[in-house]
Amino acid sequence: MRLSTWDPFTEMETVLNRYRPQASKAQAQTMTKADWYPVVDVSENDQAFHLHAELPGVEKDQIKLNVQDGVLTLSGQRASQHENKAAKVHTMERSYGSFVRQFHLPENVDSQKVLASYNNGVLEVEIPKAEPETPKRIDVSIN
Repeated sequence: MRLSTWDPFTEMETVLNRYRPQASKAQAQTMTKADWYPVVDVSENDQAFHLHAELPGVEKDQIKLNVQDGVLTLSGQRASQHENKAAKVHTMERSYGSFVRQFHLPENVDSQKVLASYNNGVLEVEIPKAEPETPKRIDVSIN
C-alpha cells in the first residue's frame, strides 16, 4: 500500500480547471503578471467572430494584439493618473498597470486576416471565419 499526502488546494485547482479550460499553466503565469483585466464581449455571426474590449484610458500605442498557435493575446498597460504625490486621494477605484487576456480560437478561423480598430476606449477585433473546404471528387479508373 502506498501512502501519499493529500493537497486540497491542488485538487481544487484541478476541479476548477475543468470548468475553465482556458486557464492553462502558461496563462496562469500570465495572469499573475497582470494588474487588472479589461472586460470583453465575444460574439459571432456567419462570417466572423467579434471581440469588443473596454480599455478606457489606455493609449492606442499601449495595446498589443497577437495571434499565435491558435491563441489571440490582448495585452497592454494603463498608466496611473495619480502621479502627483502631494495630492490627497480619497478614493481610488480604477485599476492601473498591465493587463493580459488570452482567447483560444477555434480551428475554423483565418488568423491571417484579423482586423482591429480602437475608438473611444473600445477595441474591436474581427476574426474572419475560414472558408470551409469542399470535398473533391476523384474518379478512379479500374483496369
